[in-house]
Amino acid sequence: MKNKSIITSILIAILTLTVLSQSCAPSKMIAQKSGAQLWGENCIRCHNLPSPTDFNDVQWATIGLHMEDRASLTETEAEKIIDFMKSAN
Repeated sequence: MKNKSIITSILIAILTLTVLSQSCAPSKMIAQKSGAQLWGENCIRCHNLPSPTDFNDVQWATIGLHMEDRASLTETEAEKIIDFMKSAN
């Protein structure tokens, strides 16, 4: 009985470490991508890509907040995309 609980504890620890190590991988990949790359990869999923000149900086910031939620973007992804859109404006 004691061996079973030790084995169960070890398996839970391994599973936890596996999940935690995998959850860090996407953030590293996102950190390496530019706003332009993220814009191209994410925005095209649902609609045609807007031109950076279609909206001003304030409008892009508002759109970014909306799309962060709507497109399930991380805060980092949204910030990089909006920074790109503003810089190309």
